[in-house]
Amino acid sequence: MTDLCFHDATELARLIATKQLSAREVMEAHLTQIDRVNPRVNAIVTLLADQALEQAAEADERQARGEPVGLLHGLPIAHKDLVVTKGIRTTFGSPIYGDFVPDEDALIVQRLKNAGAITIGKTNTPEFGAGSQTFNPVFGQTLNPYDTTKTCGGSSGGAAVALACGMLPIADGSDT
Repeated sequence: MTDLCFHDATELARLIATKQLSAREVMEAHLTQIDRVNPRVNAIVTLLADQALEQAAEADERQARGEPVGLLHGLPIAHKDLVVTKGIRTTFGSPIYGDFVPDEDALIVQRLKNAGAITIGKTNTPEFGAGSQTFNPVFGQTLNPYDTTKTCGGSSGGAAVALACGMLPIADGSDT
């Protein structure tokens, strides 16, 4: 299933839409990859495995009932820890917001959910996104997956590393 994690998002979406793969199978493969790789690189700093699996099963049920689904139906996504996500700890990489749990989703999260993407967690960022290297006092440093003695850059370093390592088929980032 590791090979599955390196299919591009377009191909995964097609495989789910044509029922060659289920959203649950795609989610399980990516969660396995996260368990295997993330401890070495620290890209995904908040993981919602149970919630993501439950939502993947619900996505499969909607598809089986013939309900309309979005273009990103069943694809796992992690949001940068600067993006407000309803009910999910959002720290902005700062101890000031170490326990902040928003009561609403940012517009990008709303639109990705409406397109069928399933939130799997949050990716690391510099504190308040201010920096060209991805580290902060809450979650520490995200490492370059090709050479862990080097930086992965930033500020969307957690997202970039998660994509490079096959932990996610899509991720959001930002550029300030």
